[in-house]
Amino acid sequence: MYAPIWTGKVYPLGAAWDGKGTNFSIFSEHATGVEVCLFDAQGEELRLPLYEGENFLWHGYVPGIAPGQRYGFRVHGPWQPEQGHRFNANKLLIDPYAKAIEGYVQQGEATFSYRWDDPAADLGFSELDSADLMPKCIVVDQGFNWEGDQLLQTPWNETVIYEMHVKGFTQKHPEIPEHLRGTYAGLAHPAAIAHLQSLGVTAVELMPVHHFLAHPGHLASKDLSNYWGYDSINYFSPHSGYSSDKTPGGQVQEFKEMVKALHKAGIEVILDVVYNHTGEGNHAGPTLSLKGIDNKTYYRLVEGNERYYMDFTGCGNSLNVQSPQVLKLIMDSLRYWVTEMHIDGFRFDLASALARELYAVDNLASFFDIIHQDPILAGVKLIAEPWDIGDGGYQVGNFPVLWSEWNGRYRDEMRDFWRGQDGKLGDFGYRFTGSPDLYQLNGRRPHASINFLTAHDGFTLRDLVSYNEKHNLANGEDNRDGESHNRSWNCGIEGETDNAEVLRLRERQQRNMLSTLMLSQGIPMIVMGDEMGRTQSGNNNAYCQDNELSWLDWDLCDRNKDLLNFTRELIHFRQEHPVFRRQRWFQGQAIHGSSVSDIAWFNLDGNDMTEEQWGNGYSKTIAVFLNGNELPDRGPKGGRIRDNNFLLLFNAHWEMLEFTLPARLRQRKWSALINTKEPRFITEKITFSGTKTVPVMGRSLVVLQSGI
Repeated sequence: MYAPIWTGKVYPLGAAWDGKGTNFSIFSEHATGVEVCLFDAQGEELRLPLYEGENFLWHGYVPGIAPGQRYGFRVHGPWQPEQGHRFNANKLLIDPYAKAIEGYVQQGEATFSYRWDDPAADLGFSELDSADLMPKCIVVDQGFNWEGDQLLQTPWNETVIYEMHVKGFTQKHPEIPEHLRGTYAGLAHPAAIAHLQSLGVTAVELMPVHHFLAHPGHLASKDLSNYWGYDSINYFSPHSGYSSDKTPGGQVQEFKEMVKALHKAGIEVILDVVYNHTGEGNHAGPTLSLKGIDNKTYYRLVEGNERYYMDFTGCGNSLNVQSPQVLKLIMDSLRYWVTEMHIDGFRFDLASALARELYAVDNLASFFDIIHQDPILAGVKLIAEPWDIGDGGYQVGNFPVLWSEWNGRYRDEMRDFWRGQDGKLGDFGYRFTGSPDLYQLNGRRPHASINFLTAHDGFTLRDLVSYNEKHNLANGEDNRDGESHNRSWNCGIEGETDNAEVLRLRERQQRNMLSTLMLSQGIPMIVMGDEMGRTQSGNNNAYCQDNELSWLDWDLCDRNKDLLNFTRELIHFRQEHPVFRRQRWFQGQAIHGSSVSDIAWFNLDGNDMTEEQWGNGYSKTIAVFLNGNELPDRGPKGGRIRDNNFLLLFNAHWEMLEFTLPARLRQRKWSALINTKEPRFITEKITFSGTKTVPVMGRSLVVLQSGI
């Protein structure tokens, strides 16, 4: 194979086809030489040296190289691990800006830059060539007919998020052709979209789709794999394992078709992105891309001992967001997914790690400043997972304007409330009203709180009410992995049971939690399968279970149709009533004022909550009045928004209790709409007024409505 190479251009980075040939450009500050490696259909390799340009960019143009061409890089430079340099030109490297990658990293010693038999471990230089074990980057044609598609920009207060796994959602769907199951095309199939539309969700939040390390060594040895995908090795390419199109680069077109189909259905696409670390691990990990391109630039190294990596993620390394080039890589990636792939937003995994300027978390770090000023990214949905594993990493409530956050305090305190754990009702009140104690003072709105009770990491909703303990033996770590403190309650029996009373209680608890989630201020997020009682048999860390334990069992639609229909009714109920999705905070005194016009709080006797009841720690009942006539929000044309009035009666006590209507609400007629002791919304007309009390079953919720 022969090809000439011309000087080419510094920008754009990566491989850019212009219709006549392809320009290659890559950054490396400390390299002494860079080669682009072209592979033909038989795997034969041609190495072409790139020119060193300004700003540490190496570049070259190869005429005749067209979309579908396989390529990689080899980077020459010093092998000085103790000074942070791990250059080894025997290793084929993935282009950080590759738009498509074909295949997976295969297991083998050759992917490591050091010799396994060397007594100095990672210090010994390996001369083994890794090309046969490495996936190949693909030159792509970005042309695509979007047919006028644009970002949906669904208002935050109308958003309902559905967290899902691309493969797991469709892998067992009987109405999707078998060859499309588990793929982007499978998610774009009408049967998949019909389920999402019937639920009423407005956005899917896709677990990682950046090309990732699918078979890391510690899992491959146990016949397990990286199912979740939180080990990115490229930030531009859609993961090829989720594509039904096996032509080189075909996953790019298929991904775009998926986004276009979801947008046509009115559903936004949010990506779970992992810019805090990569799949190359620590000093003992493989050399796949950034480690071999310029280790010292791309990763946070231990000051004074640069052989080792700073690890704020628990995954071996942390990206060096202090480096302008790393910031550029992240920003270029984000902009690419918005402009070229029409992505509507991002959820940032372990986002606190991105805020670390040195060791502390700084919510005015460069990363956030840059995003705040970016005209493209400032208009999409930005969601932080506001913690990492480093000191001071738990930063719920501390992210800047423009950002929403996974609200871990909502999850914890609402779980505690419904399992009957002693806790202050004041905490319940804050979480139910959008957590103003966390987000109001820094100028954010209720949508800053992404409310959730379950997520991919942890118990499913069904398991949350079925297990007190994690059951993770299938992961091969002797049940040591996963969270041990789950704030769960098995309702009396651990795991699966035929006990009818326990099963009824579990069903009621699921309805309690889903109802609380959908009626709270803030943005609700539910997890794939919770609407139909999906179980992982008590495994709360199924990151390595690419099998039926994790895949959605669509037979549950029939077996748990009552729960599915109840969830649908809840979401549509929330969408119909703006009082549950306010754009602005409740006014008046915080939480427990006695003269609040838009919200009021009452005890079991119908009297205003007392200071003692807010803080005593053992009260488990509360009534909440929401005034639909006092909404401060305006419609899209500026008109006033009005809604019904609602009275919500929460009883987390174990026995049935009678709620007395508050004196100032007795003149109204209240109709019961929801009673979580029932598997469906109430269809028969049941009204309450005057001094008539409202019975609320133990561990249940009743929703009453009065007219506008």
